[in-house]
Amino acid sequence: MLSIKKPDLNAPRYYPTMHVVADRAFFNKFRRKFPQYKKYGDSELRKVIDTYNRKMWESAIENRDGIELPEGLGHVFIGTCPSPRGFNTDMRNSMDTGKRLRHRNFESDNYLAKIFYTSFANKYRFMHRRLWVFDGCRKFTRTVSATYPENWKKYIQVDNFRYISKLYKSKIMANSYAAIRTKNSATDDYNEFDMD
Repeated sequence: MLSIKKPDLNAPRYYPTMHVVADRAFFNKFRRKFPQYKKYGDSELRKVIDTYNRKMWESAIENRDGIELPEGLGHVFIGTCPSPRGFNTDMRNSMDTGKRLRHRNFESDNYLAKIFYTSFANKYRFMHRRLWVFDGCRKFTRTVSATYPENWKKYIQVDNFRYISKLYKSKIMANSYAAIRTKNSATDDYNEFDMD
């Protein structure tokens, strides 16, 4: 077994520069565009944004197929993936023992949860859609890691080296076929041999 070196918590850190969209200038432009919301302060508008985002990621965790983002920006869903082929270090147990130990996901049968974002299955393509990325906030990622071991079989299994577009094609086709079949079987005068 390889020995592990404890990280220096007082070492200098690299922090990427943060770009904040919801700043004072943004809220001033928002109030000019929508004057009916002038009575609300910046903190109240931030609470509305936070509540909306929280409801979106909570529904992404609850629903197996995920959610569709507003304005046709794409889809977000939780996927079940096999464990990585590389050495996935369990830092907590490794620090306790002083030896490098592999992380085992015994609660989820050695599967991992990943948050997927795709803009493939949109009805209308938008410019530079391949350049868009999704980065989950800390609350979203931590809630996924806390709730995943309880219901890990519920989520869509995504294999390594498989395109999400193929997954969506097959899922959309299966869902549309099932919807057509239930719609047609619900009517009493349905005749499967009638081609008109």
